[in-house]
Amino acid sequence: MKRLVYLISPNKVYKNFLGDLNDVLATKKVKFFQLRFKNMSKYKIIQIGKKIRIITRRHNVKFIINDNPIIANKVHADGCHIGQLDGSISYARKFLKNKTIGVTCHNSKRLARLAIKENIEYIAFGSFFKSKLKPTAIKADLKVLLWAKRNTKKSIVVIGGINDKNFKKLIEAGANYIAISSFIWDNPFLKPKQAIKKFII
Repeated sequence: MKRLVYLISPNKVYKNFLGDLNDVLATKKVKFFQLRFKNMSKYKIIQIGKKIRIITRRHNVKFIINDNPIIANKVHADGCHIGQLDGSISYARKFLKNKTIGVTCHNSKRLARLAIKENIEYIAFGSFFKSKLKPTAIKADLKVLLWAKRNTKKSIVVIGGINDKNFKKLIEAGANYIAISSFIWDNPFLKPKQAIKKFII
């Protein structure tokens, strides 16, 4: 069974978050888990990051820190995700050496080409659908996935409003992994462990 999911953390830590994370990763559907807490101190991110590192190792999931290669290094993460405003790939490499670095490319072939030249591990495109996580995100379309599939062997991650009803068309267009967050953590009808099981191919 292929692990399709690139899981992004909820916006904040809630009471049973670590227990839910363990249950979700135990389903063996998740390839990457990204820790993305925008309004939390670096100290707190490092503290919870160390606990998450234990859980991701247990389930053989790659642990990615959003934005910050220094924190990624401190918590012994598997890598870092770099947005277009988060500093250079070469700066991240100083801290992460041969670890995984992924880059946000929005809907841009130019940004994707630049990232590929820097020998990153994956390129991320989106937002493909309306997203609670990033409501003002740049809109992406399937053409960029079809182009990327033809022009690179790097892994392709898609993001933005992805759910159990719309993810298959992105995989069919060339995506290797689907980045999801709200559907898992903020689902009004399903608990996280039930929600992750909806992603079947």
